[in-house]
Amino acid sequence: MIAAFFVFLGGGIGAVLRYIISKCTLLFYKGQFPLSTLFSNVLSCIIVGLFLTALSASKSINPNVKIFVLIGLCGGLSTFSTFSLETIQLLKSGNYYWAFANILLSIVVCFGLLTIFYKKLV
Repeated sequence: MIAAFFVFLGGGIGAVLRYIISKCTLLFYKGQFPLSTLFSNVLSCIIVGLFLTALSASKSINPNVKIFVLIGLCGGLSTFSTFSLETIQLLKSGNYYWAFANILLSIVVCFGLLTIFYKKLV
């Protein structure tokens, strides 16, 4: 049951971070491309990669910390459902270029960064 608390805590922090990223992005960018979702997902991939690299280097990380970071924080910060919804909305509004760019950038950038930051994959 303690693990569920760490998921809850990390998820809440991740969701608040995603909200802050969204609000800050809207201060500087008013375009149609869902930039804040991409930023959130990219940041989450960087955190996962760095954390897994640290985890593989040190076997002494508490399992609750792993659950907090990987499932809670990164689960709350990243958002596949919002990415999917925004892509569908772009398609429905005829913004095929931005929809394709969103799919391509999200996949290439997130996988690329995770590969770069998670040294064990390389």
